Amino acid sequence: MGSSILFTYPQIATIAGVQGLVVYALSASLPLLVFAWLGPIIREQCPEGFVLTEWTIQRYGLVTGLYLSLCTLLTLFLYMVAELSALQQVINALTGLNGLPVVIVECFVTTVYTSLAGFKVSFITDNIQAAMVLGLLIISVAAVGSKTTIDRSLIPESGLLNSSLLGWQLIYILPVAILTNNFFLSGFWLRTFASRSNRDLYIGVSLATGTIAVIFTFVGATGLLAAWSGVWPGADPTTDGSLSFFLLLAQLPTWLVGIILVLTVALSTSAFDSLQSAIVSSASNDLFRNRLNLWLIRASVVALIFPVVIVALKSPNILTIYLISDLLSAAVIPVLVIGLWPKAHAWRGCDVVVGGLGGIFSVFLFGLVFYQGDARAAGNLILLKNGLYADDWSAFGAFVAAPVGGLLWGAASFGVRVAVLWVLARVRGTPFTALDRPVRGDEGMVVEDEGRFSGEQSVERRDVKNGQFF
Repeated sequence: MGSSILFTYPQIATIAGVQGLVVYALSASLPLLVFAWLGPIIREQCPEGFVLTEWTIQRYGLVTGLYLSLCTLLTLFLYMVAELSALQQVINALTGLNGLPVVIVECFVTTVYTSLAGFKVSFITDNIQAAMVLGLLIISVAAVGSKTTIDRSLIPESGLLNSSLLGWQLIYILPVAILTNNFFLSGFWLRTFASRSNRDLYIGVSLATGTIAVIFTFVGATGLLAAWSGVWPGADPTTDGSLSFFLLLAQLPTWLVGIILVLTVALSTSAFDSLQSAIVSSASNDLFRNRLNLWLIRASVVALIFPVVIVALKSPNILTIYLISDLLSAAVIPVLVIGLWPKAHAWRGCDVVVGGLGGIFSVFLFGLVFYQGDARAAGNLILLKNGLYADDWSAFGAFVAAPVGGLLWGAASFGVRVAVLWVLARVRGTPFTALDRPVRGDEGMVVEDEGRFSGEQSVERRDVKNGQFF
């Protein structure tokens, strides 16, 4: 939860109105409850792990683990870009100054203290982040509420109280996008595995869900206030709705804007150090299996900061950055979590990788059909260059094609793989075991007790080895 929320939530309120804002706030908060359900299950299957990749390697093998790790690192990279892009836009919007110096200082400071203190420092800054968010929320609500005058005639004219096609589309798009993308965020898994008990995890996730829903709704409501007070779009009808929060703040006294600016920078710093810690943990554990000196990993993260800053300063649309990683996760995660189902014991890493890549390819195929053979437009759809708010079914279709196509490609991979293994077994005169249930000693498998699988029941396990790719 960084400074980017000050752009994305007001923006969706100015486009899809109350309906879009409520859907966005609930879609961002309710998926956290999934960690309270899946966390104990995965921790039971992989007690030695601390990120999702550990379970993936145990279940599907090293190749699939590396594949998931690359997806995770790409997502973290995009989130770092979005956070720095948001920060420099905040500085520019509130002060009119170049945001580059502040971005550089934030990168330097967070790199120093995360390198010296490690991931534990992000737990401390999480508490600071909560205080900053609360302070920012209280000051902003009080100040904007006292300085903003609503023009009641603009309320019906804006149409923001009405439902819309986009609002209905978002009911599907946002839960799929945010739920699946949360699986890529190592910070969530680090906290899930670090919880002292399942009860602590349930309580923490429940509190976070309610808090985030309230905060995001309040932040997004500034988009509605800006529209109904006439501040947005103002004299320029092309003004982006993502700036509506800052257009409201422009009416406040300078000293108050300064306080809000300090709180916003602190919020951004806390979010950015969590991303840095997560990328260090993921790279060290997933790519190098903790065999490479940690300082070399941290040095590589420092080197990574330079392209992150360069891309961030291009000031791309922040929401589009998130959507790229969302579409990737929508293709990858559904075929991955099939392995949590005990009856899917024959599902292998090959099916996961083929399904994930096939899901992305399915978006391209959908684009070819939707844009009547225009390959360039179909390719741009993978990057969602038209954004989420295009006045058509392109974004909705992309988020349907990614998970559904991924599952179909995964199923096709499963069928072909099993057929090939059956033929090889017949030719070699060996037993055909591709569909057999796992037994004690099979690589990467966990033998469960009788009854339905749950995160609470006891599970017999052995020394875990890597799972099977084929």
